[in-house]
Amino acid sequence: MSAEVVDEPVAPEGEGGFVRVRIEFAYDGTDFSGWARQPGLRTVQELLEDALHKQPPGKRLAGPVVVAGRTDAGVHADRQVVHVDVVPLAAEEAGRLGVDEHGLPDLDRLCFRWNRILPGDVRVLRAVAAAPGFDARFSAMRRHYRYRVSDAPWGVDPLRRRDTLAWNRPLDVDRLNRASEGLLGLHDFAAFCKKREGATTVRQLQTFCWERVEQHYLVARVSADAFCHSMVRSLVGSVLMAGDGRRSVGWPAEMLGSGTRTSSVAPAHGLTLVGVDYPPDEELAERARTTRARRSL
Repeated sequence: MSAEVVDEPVAPEGEGGFVRVRIEFAYDGTDFSGWARQPGLRTVQELLEDALHKQPPGKRLAGPVVVAGRTDAGVHADRQVVHVDVVPLAAEEAGRLGVDEHGLPDLDRLCFRWNRILPGDVRVLRAVAAAPGFDARFSAMRRHYRYRVSDAPWGVDPLRRRDTLAWNRPLDVDRLNRASEGLLGLHDFAAFCKKREGATTVRQLQTFCWERVEQHYLVARVSADAFCHSMVRSLVGSVLMAGDGRRSVGWPAEMLGSGTRTSSVAPAHGLTLVGVDYPPDEELAERARTTRARRSL
């Protein structure tokens, strides 16, 4: 989930002579200690930045990568987004990759090279010159997550054990959806977030719905303009308690209103970031300025 610590972009539009590159990638979070770099731990950020330093999309990187949404240890991503600022190349510096009008080498060929450097549980899917005003984090309009659950009496199919939670009680989809509906809208989600000093917990939860996709398999889809730390897993964990009848359908909404931190946090491995939405190119810079403003109710 994204950590809402407001910081400035590495290269503000029109300053520094840098070029911004947008990169989309996917990863299996099982063997990672989350997105963010941490001393002595295997993280997605460390491996991705290492690949970019070894084969930079310019003369050199001008700063760290900036991610659309930081994910916790064990959380997966189908379509994560980052940007990185680089010093552009002169034509004579590009070598066999050539250089485009932005001073960038052939990014399609670079994706192939990055994937040769990266381990198999991280794959770069696409890289392009970013539109003016683009910020992977602050220009985002919403993030989409999926949570997979099995309520089969035998647990989870062995081939799905890395991305699906085994729930040992039958789940009622109607109860799950009724409990989820009570959480939609603009609220202070302090009850469902790990608090961070100076960070707001006001969010707009736009979608939270459940579907039984197979006899024993269910999928939750959760979308919001942003998420605070552990928010999706806390929402899912609380609603699952209502879905199996141990809590009332209205209990998650009661927790939301009270602001009391819930202890019902679903395990990380069932959660996947599946997409990030951005506005049209001409609205990117304004969206980033709006997002940086601290929100309250």
